[in-house]
Amino acid sequence: MSSTTIRTVTGELCYLDPASTVLRRFTAPGASVNTGSYLPYEMPIHDGRPVSSHFTIDRNGFVLLGHRSAVTDFTDRDEVSRLYPGEVADFVRSYTGADRVATLGWTLRRSAAPGENASQPQAALVHDDFSVNGGRDRAAGAYASQFPDAPGYHRALITSLWRVFSPPPQDWPLAICDYTSVGPDEGLDNRLYFVDEIPADLYKEMPADWPGTSGFEFHHKPGHQWWYFPDMNRDEILFFTLNDSDQSRAWRVPHSAFHDTTARATVPRHSIEFRSIAYFE
Repeated sequence: MSSTTIRTVTGELCYLDPASTVLRRFTAPGASVNTGSYLPYEMPIHDGRPVSSHFTIDRNGFVLLGHRSAVTDFTDRDEVSRLYPGEVADFVRSYTGADRVATLGWTLRRSAAPGENASQPQAALVHDDFSVNGGRDRAAGAYASQFPDAPGYHRALITSLWRVFSPPPQDWPLAICDYTSVGPDEGLDNRLYFVDEIPADLYKEMPADWPGTSGFEFHHKPGHQWWYFPDMNRDEILFFTLNDSDQSRAWRVPHSAFHDTTARATVPRHSIEFRSIAYFE
């Protein structure tokens, strides 16, 4: 990779303010509110396209791959429900060699007019969707509910299959932090609650069994190595790790959308992310 010329852009990434202590995120249709405070940092973000074959899911935590879908309209919930879960499960099983794959559903995101087609806004904070506890609990719960008669597993790998279906160039691409640049003790738990509407009191006591999970938020570290893949199309995917119970591998990767100010005549980003869990028995 050292002999390849790599283009680098400067992007603003929002990291957790060290002063933040109580971390909660509430997600409702078309809206998301976080109690944490964040600080913007300008970071170098490298174009990974010329060296895309260098990355592996086990070492770096992410890969760019070609993957065609039979879905013609990702905003059509019925069509996505009918076709996409099976496509994702088949891909994950084949790519990882897992014995079983549980599907967790999808989220649409758009950088303009969030709320349409039940879309969320772009996630422009440095985060990972699952903390250690959140990943463990989600994996155990999904296995018990989707495979009640299965023999048990020794490893659970939670991933995101991320696809843009708006044409390039997109205004808010996704940046991925190379796992090799993230320390093992980085990250603070952030509790996520799924609600019908954002509560007026963000700090009120919530029932212990309220639907949700917990993820990681990250403080700024100058040594974080960020990558992105500009001009993605609907026949490409970013496949990356959210949580792996086997921590001898790249077991989580911070990620964030960023505004690419270097791109010209950009198109508002519309994307779909589908989470799944690969089980190894």
